[in-house]
Amino acid sequence: MTRSSNAKSGGQLLVECLVNLGVQRAFGVPGESYLAVLDALHDVQDKIEFVLCRQEGGAAYMAAAHGKLMQSPGVCFVTRGPGATNASIGVHTAAQDSVPMILFVGQVATHMQGREAFQEIDYRAAFGSVAKWVTQIDQVDRLPELLSRAWTTAISGRPGPVVVALPEDVLTQLSTVQPLSNPFPLPEAGIDAETKADVMQLLGSAKQPVILYGGCQWSEEGSNALQQFAEQSQIPVVSAFRYIDQFDNHSAVYCGEAGVGMLDYVKQMLREADLIIAINVRFGEMTTAGYTLFDVPQPLQSIIHVHASVDEIGKIYRPVLGVHCGPNTFAKSLSAFKGRWQSWGETWRKQYEGYFSSVPPQRSPVDMVEVCAHLRKVLPADAIITNGAGNFTVWPGKFLPFSKQMRLLAPQSGAMGYGVPASIAASLEYPGRCVLCFAGDGDFQMNSQELATAAQCKAGPIILIVNNGIYGTIRAHQEMHYPERVFGTTMVNPDFVALAKAYGFYAERVENTADFPDAFSRAIEAGTGAVLDLVVSPDAITPFKRIDDLRNSR
Repeated sequence: MTRSSNAKSGGQLLVECLVNLGVQRAFGVPGESYLAVLDALHDVQDKIEFVLCRQEGGAAYMAAAHGKLMQSPGVCFVTRGPGATNASIGVHTAAQDSVPMILFVGQVATHMQGREAFQEIDYRAAFGSVAKWVTQIDQVDRLPELLSRAWTTAISGRPGPVVVALPEDVLTQLSTVQPLSNPFPLPEAGIDAETKADVMQLLGSAKQPVILYGGCQWSEEGSNALQQFAEQSQIPVVSAFRYIDQFDNHSAVYCGEAGVGMLDYVKQMLREADLIIAINVRFGEMTTAGYTLFDVPQPLQSIIHVHASVDEIGKIYRPVLGVHCGPNTFAKSLSAFKGRWQSWGETWRKQYEGYFSSVPPQRSPVDMVEVCAHLRKVLPADAIITNGAGNFTVWPGKFLPFSKQMRLLAPQSGAMGYGVPASIAASLEYPGRCVLCFAGDGDFQMNSQELATAAQCKAGPIILIVNNGIYGTIRAHQEMHYPERVFGTTMVNPDFVALAKAYGFYAERVENTADFPDAFSRAIEAGTGAVLDLVVSPDAITPFKRIDDLRNSR
C-alpha cells in the first residue's frame, strides 16, 4: 500500500476519495453508525453538498435518479438496519433501470457482528439479489481499494447499484493509505470487423427491420449516430420501457414505446418485423408485453442483440447474432450501411402521429388530454420530466413527445413515490431548467415529505398531482377481474394545497380544464417550486376506457 505522511480516519479517507472521484452531491439521512463520515463531510461542504432527506427511501430514489441523469454513480448514505431497509427500494429501482449508484450503509462495529447487535443486518444477504455487488469494508487500509472496485462495478458493463457496508469502528480507525486519485475512463466495448460484416449482411437481407433501443448510457455522439442511421435508412425506431427520452421523438423514424400499456400498433410492428436490432435492451416484461411478443427462448423474428454486458446477451432470447458492444460504438459502426425501408417506416410513423389526435376528450373536471396538449405547446425543449408509478403515468409516457434535450426520469421497476424525489435531484443538478413531476395522489403521498428537502436545499420542481381519489392501477385490475367488488383502493386525501404551502411551495387546486394554462404559468413564475392539485374523475381511468368499460370488458 502507498502511504501518505498524515493519518486520516476511515471517514476522512472515504470522503477524500469521493471528492477525488468527482462526487459533488450526496443524498442521505444521518445516523449514528456513520458519524465519522458526517464529520468528514463537514470539512468539504464547498466540494460535496450533503442533501439532507426526510426518509431513506426518498434519499435512495434521489441517488438513483441522479445516476440515471448524470450517468455517474448517485451516492447515498444511510444508517444501519432500518435505514438500509428503507433505502432498498431505491437500490431495486437502480438495478432495474440499469443505472449506477452506490449506497453506503453504516454498520455495527466489527467486534459486535454476528451477535444480532442493535440494528444489525447481513447486507450481503439482504441486498445480494438486487444489487450488482455488495461488500463490507472491514479494514480501513483497504477502503480505497474496495471503493475503487465499487465505483468501477457501478459504471461498467450493465451499470447498476453497489452496496457498501461501513462498520463504525473502521470509520474511526486511522490510516496513512493514500486516497483514490481522479477516476480513470472506462473504454466502451467495441465491435470487430467480422461481427460488423455479419450485422451488415443481416441488415441487407431484412425486409421489415425495427430498431429497439433502451438503457441510459447513451452519449450525445452515439445518439446522433443512431438517429442519422435510422433516418437515412428509414428504419422505424421503438423505445424500450421508459427510455423514450434517449431518441428524438420528433424524428420521422421514431414510432413509439414498447412499455406498459403498449399500443396495439407497436405490438403489431414488433410481431411483423423480420429483424429486431435490439441495442442496450435487457428484454424486461413490459418491453416484451409479458414475454408474448417474441417466443421464448427462440423468437420467430431474427434478433441482433447488442449490449455492453455479455451477461445480457441470450439471457432470455436466443439472438441470431449477439454483439458484445457498447451502444454508442455500435451506433457509430452503422454509418457505412446504405439501405432504405421507406414504406415500412412511414406506415408506423403515421400510426404514432395519429395517436395524439385519436384520444377522445375525457369526461372529467380536468381533462388530462387537454392538459398534455397545452404542455406540448409550452414546455421548454430541455424540460426534465419525472414520474413514479400508476395509471397516471400514461400521460407523460404516451402524450409528451420528447425532444433531443428533454429527459425522462421514471422507474422501470414500477416503484411508486419515485417522481417527487427524482424531480428534486434533477432540480438540484439543473436549477435553470423546467423540472416537471407527474404524480398520482397515492404516488405523491409515498414521498411527499421530501418537499421539506426541496425547500431546505432550494430545489424548485413543479409537481402535477393527478388527483382521482383512488389507487388507479389496482382499481382498474379490480374492475376487470372482480367487477363492482371494490376494496382497499379508495383514498381520503389531505388538502394538498395546504400541505404544499406548509412546505413553502406555491400551490393551487385546479378544478376545471380551462383554468390549467394560467395555473401552470403561475407555477412557473413562482420560482419556489409548485404543486398543482388537478381534480380528475376516477371514472376517467385510462385514456380510452372508463370504469364501466372495464367492468363490461370481461
